[in-house]
Amino acid sequence: MAFNKTPKEFRDLVRPDRVHRDVYLDREVFRDELRRIHGRAWLYVAHESQVPSAGDFMTTAMGVTPVVVVRHKDASIRVLRNRCGHKGAAVVGKRCGSAKSFRCMYHGWTYDTDGSLQAVPQRKAYDGTEIDLNDPAHGMTPAPRVGTYRGFVFASFAAEGPELETFLGPTTTALDNIADRAPDGEVEVVGGPFRLIQRNNWKMVIENLNDLMHPMVVHISSTEAAEQEEAELPEGQKPPPEIPLLTSNGWSYDFWNGLRVVCCEYGHSLMGAINTPPDTDPVFVEYADVLEKRHGPHRTDEILSYPSVMALVYPNISLHTSYQQLRVIHPIDVDRTLLEVWTFRLKGAPEGMYRRCRSYANLVNSPSSIGNADDVEAFMRVHRGLENDTMEWISQHRNVGQDQQTNEGVVAVPGTSELPMRNHFKAWLAYMTEEQGNGR
Repeated sequence: MAFNKTPKEFRDLVRPDRVHRDVYLDREVFRDELRRIHGRAWLYVAHESQVPSAGDFMTTAMGVTPVVVVRHKDASIRVLRNRCGHKGAAVVGKRCGSAKSFRCMYHGWTYDTDGSLQAVPQRKAYDGTEIDLNDPAHGMTPAPRVGTYRGFVFASFAAEGPELETFLGPTTTALDNIADRAPDGEVEVVGGPFRLIQRNNWKMVIENLNDLMHPMVVHISSTEAAEQEEAELPEGQKPPPEIPLLTSNGWSYDFWNGLRVVCCEYGHSLMGAINTPPDTDPVFVEYADVLEKRHGPHRTDEILSYPSVMALVYPNISLHTSYQQLRVIHPIDVDRTLLEVWTFRLKGAPEGMYRRCRSYANLVNSPSSIGNADDVEAFMRVHRGLENDTMEWISQHRNVGQDQQTNEGVVAVPGTSELPMRNHFKAWLAYMTEEQGNGR
């Protein structure tokens, strides 16, 4: 199938300090993105803990392509297109479960957990015809590359490309830190995610993740509500942990300018941790004691003082290391995006730590949270405004030319620079023009 646009047409949409609005609005651009970006990049699909035993599976999507992540009989993890080789029906309808095989509900074609076609009703009826039922094309076609890092499972539809660890680059430190925070060295998924369909292009979500100019403006309603709640507390009473989580969004531009944001190859970025006084929450103190008994004080301090709180692995996930949150960005259409937010449990940690992280998810990431609603409203307004305006170019000028090249990557100077957005579109353009490999 031919692409909708040529490399030159894509280059015409991205300048060093601005992008054309068609990168968000043009449906042909969106369709090419699905093939050139989501059809080539390593995409996060699951965590190993979600498919612990042979036959365990979960369904998700790579771009808009439905897939099944399943543990095969040989203990390997396979990622299969959720498509019957007969009529194309989705074979697996459940979000998760366990099965010895997968049977299509339409005509009964049955598949092994490696995607190979096992059985076809009245198979002899195909004798003498031109179809070869032994052709793998009639199976649930597997993604040609599947890789794991510290339990996080990624897959790619591209048969060739960078190795997973090469692709992840410095963001491996964030994946390491989430796992290292568990006294047992592993995390696990417990329960399902929050799911929210947003009325905006998927790239708007990506851009917002390490945008340090927006918190004090977009989240002013939740910040002021938390400040009022704190002011009404009896004198000397310590506020509950939820309040400082909200009021921190209202800190000054000087504070956000001081945060370190590092942009890496393939469109990834890491946002520096927020330095706050030592956490005296009894739940955290108990957890830190368990971690110290396991690793000793020096290693425990290294783990808990990891310098990046937010990591973006372009193009489909972000990680919050301190509260073990993972957001998955699923494009649905040019103006529709599904956001999933998963919370991990630290194996070996007191149960209160999981409840603490779940409380954070409820406060910040749930569809009904006062913080998340602000972002969703902002994204929708941007998308609707671009649809109904004559302004063709979107500015990304802030602090152009002030970036600093380091061994880690390019550092935004100051932290509120629009460097992360420019870095995303540098990768976007490389994917869309197929220059220099996958997004470098």
